[in-house]
Amino acid sequence: MTYNDRIFGVLMIVLAVAYGWGATQFPEPFGGSEAVGPETFPLLLAVVLGLSSLYLIVRPDPDNAWPWSRTGVELIIALVVLVLYAMLLQPLGFIISTLLAVGTLCWRMGARPVKAYVTGGVAGVVVFLVFNFALDLSLPLGLLSFLEVS
Repeated sequence: MTYNDRIFGVLMIVLAVAYGWGATQFPEPFGGSEAVGPETFPLLLAVVLGLSSLYLIVRPDPDNAWPWSRTGVELIIALVVLVLYAMLLQPLGFIISTLLAVGTLCWRMGARPVKAYVTGGVAGVVVFLVFNFALDLSLPLGLLSFLEVS
């Protein structure tokens, strides 16, 4: 049944449009003349998601089935983790939220808990440093705001 991929593709196109629209709602940075603003990366993700979704609609997998077993439960857990990640990003900050989200997802995929959360912590710190210092794009510090250098 090829309807599963097509239904999923339509849902993901709706998500891509909503995500892209949300990205355009970011306030313009001071000066407003930057080529790369806060909306650039989310818009890029929305375009990639939209194109991938169109592919699912046009060329669905002929042999697919909804994963109603353990895989389906793991997908629901991953979705809940990602929604919580988005909700906690501002109050907890990027590093702590990423540590928790990546750590939990790694653990659910079979990594030992300590290694999973160390991976999440390292990912959070490395990506934070790249965005703040290499790309000059600030990410929220949240609970770690005492580390902010003025």
